[in-house]
Amino acid sequence: MSTVVLLTLTGLGLAALYFLIASGLSLVFGLAGVLNFAHGLFLSVGAYVTWWAEPHLGLPLAVVAGVVAAAATGALVELAMIRPLYTRHTEQVLVTVGLSLAGVALLQSIWGADARVFPSFAFTKNVTTIVGAQVPDDRFLLIGAAVLVLSGLLAFLRFTRYGLVIRAGVENRDMVKALGIDVRNAFTLVFAIGGALAGLAGILGGMYFTSISPGQGGSLLIFAFIVVVIGGLGSVTGSAVAAVVVGILQQFVNYYGASGAGDVSVVALLAIVLLLRPAGIAGKVATA
Repeated sequence: MSTVVLLTLTGLGLAALYFLIASGLSLVFGLAGVLNFAHGLFLSVGAYVTWWAEPHLGLPLAVVAGVVAAAATGALVELAMIRPLYTRHTEQVLVTVGLSLAGVALLQSIWGADARVFPSFAFTKNVTTIVGAQVPDDRFLLIGAAVLVLSGLLAFLRFTRYGLVIRAGVENRDMVKALGIDVRNAFTLVFAIGGALAGLAGILGGMYFTSISPGQGGSLLIFAFIVVVIGGLGSVTGSAVAAVVVGILQQFVNYYGASGAGDVSVVALLAIVLLLRPAGIAGKVATA
């Protein structure tokens, strides 16, 4: 029983990490229709800025600096590179893929290719006993952050003016434009929010894995894309459900199966969902 509890909570922690990355991807695709392959760069920016700033500012302020830096990077990418290409989807893919590769190379040139030990809060090094299972407290930090982000996103989308614009733009972008609403500011805001969430994921991922490396964002992005597709492109709640399924499935299969079987099972799940329900769990492109 203790093993099941440990695997479940560890899987939920991993699911929380996937969701933090996938939620930003879902928002960006839902409104702007952009599959942002540079999203992993935002994750790495948040992690590395936090790692660099921690000795100077302390960890709490360093986390804030990392999230702000990732948000600013997201907004800058939208303004400088994505905005001129909204009607040119092939170029979007090429630019974001190229930016992702260039970002990894830039991080390697500044801080080297070796992994760096990442700081963490003191309480995350403790463990909590639940039904006999010794569960590291960093899992609860991840789960709590994901729940807060999901609640905040849903409240933002449902109760704020920009949230309503984003939801309407997802459903019918042409109608929003016809009403005289400038959706370009909403695009920039969504990229900034997506960057902030990715940066937070990079920071919490660094604490979870105890280290960061230039290519870490790209490897996590693969599973985040799988979560987005399974959940339904553009659906935040769909991504949350899909992240839970993917994280728990991966943990249980990795433990009870052969090495690497968890990753294979996730890809198999993706194939099954695409065959049986191509629109994903949400069933349609929506934000909530």
